[in-house]
Amino acid sequence: MPDPRDAELIKPFNGDPFTGHLATPISASDFTKAYLGNLPIYRKGLSPLVRGLEIGLAHGYFLIGPQIVFGPLRDYGEAANLGGLYTALVLVLLGTIGLSLYGLVSFKQDNTSYPSANPMTPDALRNSEGWSQYTAGFFIGGMGGVFLAYFLLENFNGLDAIFRGLVNN
Repeated sequence: MPDPRDAELIKPFNGDPFTGHLATPISASDFTKAYLGNLPIYRKGLSPLVRGLEIGLAHGYFLIGPQIVFGPLRDYGEAANLGGLYTALVLVLLGTIGLSLYGLVSFKQDNTSYPSANPMTPDALRNSEGWSQYTAGFFIGGMGGVFLAYFLLENFNGLDAIFRGLVNN
């Protein structure tokens, strides 16, 4: 007779109830595993610097928008874009400080490998040198993403005209 627990949708991860993680149809699906495996933090073949650049660009680019739309300067046109720029720059700086502090308290000075609870964490991010490169990449990418978003917002009308073919020769 089959075990009635085999029909349950939510089971202990890898059959071990002591890991503190539940395998649900969402978290244990092949789609979710493939999606997470393609994120820059887990993608194979990337250096820590490139991982940080890609993650920083994405975060910096999207941090400016909510401040422009919902921030205190939202009714002041150009000032909203500038306020969003400053806020996003500060948020990227705070994120970089947080990553640096995490690296300082997590990794020993002798650059030995740090045991990670996540087996998918790349080996290059398990030591202080790799984490430092990742943090530097995040800072550069984040600042670049913020300035790119600000540039696009400030020049939206001109870029829109170019793409629509409305520019007169």
